[in-house]
Amino acid sequence: MCYGYPRRLSWTTLLDVVLLDVVVIASLTAQAEGSPLVLLPASTRSAGLGGAGAALVGDAGAVFANPAGIATIRHLSVEGSYERYLAGATLSSAALALRLGRFNWGAGAAALDYGAGSATDLLGVSSLVFRTGLIALGGSAKYLRQEVGGSYVDGWAGDAGVAIAVFDIMAVGASVQNIGGDRGGGARLPRRTRAGFTMNYVDPQGTFRLLTTVEGQWPEGYAAVLVAGLEAGVVARGVGIVARVGATGHSAPSDASPVTVGGGVELGRLHLDYAYQGYDALDGGRHRFGVRWTP
Repeated sequence: MCYGYPRRLSWTTLLDVVLLDVVVIASLTAQAEGSPLVLLPASTRSAGLGGAGAALVGDAGAVFANPAGIATIRHLSVEGSYERYLAGATLSSAALALRLGRFNWGAGAAALDYGAGSATDLLGVSSLVFRTGLIALGGSAKYLRQEVGGSYVDGWAGDAGVAIAVFDIMAVGASVQNIGGDRGGGARLPRRTRAGFTMNYVDPQGTFRLLTTVEGQWPEGYAAVLVAGLEAGVVARGVGIVARVGATGHSAPSDASPVTVGGGVELGRLHLDYAYQGYDALDGGRHRFGVRWTP
């Protein structure tokens, strides 16, 4: 019996095959260098602000950037996001945080699915925060699992963070991520230190919104990165829109645009978010959609 290629192979099919091969190779390399899942912003709002998150407080998604950021949640916060990532891969995340007396607890999960059953990266995190006055101290335990074909590697790490929130006016935050991330069952979580400052220039309970955030990031083995973001909008009686723009440097060569844009629809305690980042690749860019609920 003789096996051969089909006589006609469309360019679309050929392109999908090539992209899939590239993704599989990239995922194998990531096992040695660290999964992109632990570096990508898991929050859509953070993605629209250039990836800043160390000083963005009050959302469940803070568990992925700075565990102390969930300290200002008064009752409950739920968040989720979805993105069609590069080469047909998908990126999704979900987070939950709630207040327990003088403590806040949060948990999150994120998945980067490379498609066609080729490879998947999974990340889980659980955070506990203690509040005293304006200061919050938090810690997280996280687990990463990278699957390629029928095999997998995994690893454990921890985060430590601090946040100082002055009512709704300003916040300062810092975190050290992936402590002990070079130990485990083969997966590597590279260390990253972050420090940021967020400022509200108008009362966020009023009609207008105007916020800036600036953050320094020090990834292990690479040069420091500066990230800046701006959020502005109009909200009347709980309903309105906000726009976001962010800028970030690159500590290593990248095809990603240094500028991100986004926005959101405010519906009382429900927030619908969107973020976009251009990419010098065949896909052209990344669109992320998210939802936040803080009852």
